Amino acid sequence: MKKFYVTTPIYYVNSRPHLGHLYTTLVADTLARHKRQRGYKVFFLTGTDEHGVNIERAAKQRGIPVQQHVDEIVAEFQRTFAQFDLRYDHWIRTTARYHHQGAQELWRRVRDAGYIYKGEYAGWYCPHCNEFKAEGSQEQPICPLHERPTEYVAEESYFFRLSAFQDRLLELYREHPEFVQPEGRRNEVVSFVRSGLRDLSISRVSISWGIPVPDDPRHVMYVWFDALSNYITALGFGNSERRGFETYWPADLHLVGKDILRFHAVYWPAFLMAAGLPLPRTVFAHGMWLSGGRKMSKTLGNVIDLAVLKRHFTNDMVRYFCLREMVFGQDGDFTYHGLIDRVNADLADGLGNLSSRTLTMVRRYCQGIIPRAQRAQWGPEEREISAKAEEVREAFLRGFDSYQFHRALESVWELIARVDKYLTDNRPWLLSKEETERPRLEVILNTAVKALRFITVLLVPVLPEATASIWRQMGMPGTPADEDPEQLQFDVPVEGTPIGEVKPVFPKIDKEVTMSEIQGKEHPAPAPAAARAASSAGGQAEYITIDDFAKIDLRAGTVVEARRVENTEKLIQLTVDIGEPQPRQLVAGIAQEYKPEDLIGRKVIVVANLKPRKIRGIESNGMILAAAVGDEGRPVLAGFLEDVPNGARLR
Repeated sequence: MKKFYVTTPIYYVNSRPHLGHLYTTLVADTLARHKRQRGYKVFFLTGTDEHGVNIERAAKQRGIPVQQHVDEIVAEFQRTFAQFDLRYDHWIRTTARYHHQGAQELWRRVRDAGYIYKGEYAGWYCPHCNEFKAEGSQEQPICPLHERPTEYVAEESYFFRLSAFQDRLLELYREHPEFVQPEGRRNEVVSFVRSGLRDLSISRVSISWGIPVPDDPRHVMYVWFDALSNYITALGFGNSERRGFETYWPADLHLVGKDILRFHAVYWPAFLMAAGLPLPRTVFAHGMWLSGGRKMSKTLGNVIDLAVLKRHFTNDMVRYFCLREMVFGQDGDFTYHGLIDRVNADLADGLGNLSSRTLTMVRRYCQGIIPRAQRAQWGPEEREISAKAEEVREAFLRGFDSYQFHRALESVWELIARVDKYLTDNRPWLLSKEETERPRLEVILNTAVKALRFITVLLVPVLPEATASIWRQMGMPGTPADEDPEQLQFDVPVEGTPIGEVKPVFPKIDKEVTMSEIQGKEHPAPAPAAARAASSAGGQAEYITIDDFAKIDLRAGTVVEARRVENTEKLIQLTVDIGEPQPRQLVAGIAQEYKPEDLIGRKVIVVANLKPRKIRGIESNGMILAAAVGDEGRPVLAGFLEDVPNGARLR
């Protein structure tokens, strides 16, 4: 069986989880789901780095024991990842006994091969990134990453002969360009190694919180030698508690932030070479999230709060935005405004709307049973959509294999847009009124369901909750995760399947209200649904301003269902498609002028932002415009002479 071993960095527990931690783990989780769906035997590792002077200091500042500090932070990381449904196979902690055993075994192998020696070290050290800075400098440098002064350290130390691996590392980068990705980062690593490598200090005597050096317990391992070994100790290397080294090593993908690329692309392969162990296949350095084009900072007030994300957005919304918005390997911009806009445009108006309108029409026009259609009945449009789906499948798989998630998702949304246009162009709601058009109606809805099924299978790793919901609504057996996207076909038998209850998977987000809540402001008062011309003392209508008119949200819509309200003479209950994921339910007093069956398929104008109210126990979410004709005010529905798409706004 094919295997896939993916890792995140182990997260340093000197601070609480933030967007950067979430993002890397989310990407690893998505890849693990995708590979499992394709039949791979997958192992997904994440965890926490719990040693070093910075951890000691953080605990001291809190006035608690170090172990208590790390336990509390680890628990918070695990709770956060569980809230976002990130499903790792193992959580490694560097304080675990088996990890200590494995890290010490790696040390012995490197030492016994002649690559570790004892000496003395003096230099400027940053405890926040656990690295010496500006070697040879006589003046105290500022760490460029953390923007804090470094500390001068002078002590006895064990050294790793990193300089002995310069040529072997350059050969690795040359013969295996996939080892460091993306290309720009690989060029940076090559340049660094070519400039000359110095031997690396890999132990401390001034630190007690760490793994003792074998046979010399006065020394504690350098935190990066300790931390990097987690990728093999978690699989049982050097210990008897864990299993899987022979099955999963070497790692297929180490996911890292660009700030720790050097440790993974230079030090880690050198340690493994020295120990005579296989090297990982790829180290991929992703970019950093900015906010509003600037580095996130509490001072600037542009930090993305994970609790806020969880409160206002679903896990699928966050996953989709992260994978679609950032070109993997480059920096990305994360704002709440951008997240809402992407969710509304792509998820609510895109996938959500396609699912809702397709299955709603199956419910209305086919008694909730997916209609039958033979390939021989296909016309040019159906053949084009089928061919497009096959192209999208290949583009999606290529995108995931090359870690270009944004391109993979772009291809799927091209198919969503094409199928949405197919429905709009063919107007099944009109075909349903003519019995002679029944065969054509069934072909259209059968094709749309097949396309929706195809799209749902591809999107499983990106939108696990929504795709499971759509799958149930389609009445499909099993789960979409059971379907291998590599084997996915468009023309599969779906006819005769009863669909489930149709529900919106991505309701549209009210941006103004949500942003007001996020920013801690009072909710704005609801805008008036319609401008009314009030009578003055002289009986003349008062003028309104253009701003008053702009408050009215007028939309074009199509009546898709209509029936009389029982025990009333004037009321009709209507279901109107105004371009939203879920059609609107309205109540109108037009029953004396219009028969319900004559209204289905009729284009109307809806006041979409009228405050909902109950009429005879039925909630009405809007108002249909009509002219009041004659002395009795007979209602005549307003409409259009030309075809107007549902959801089009009147101005």
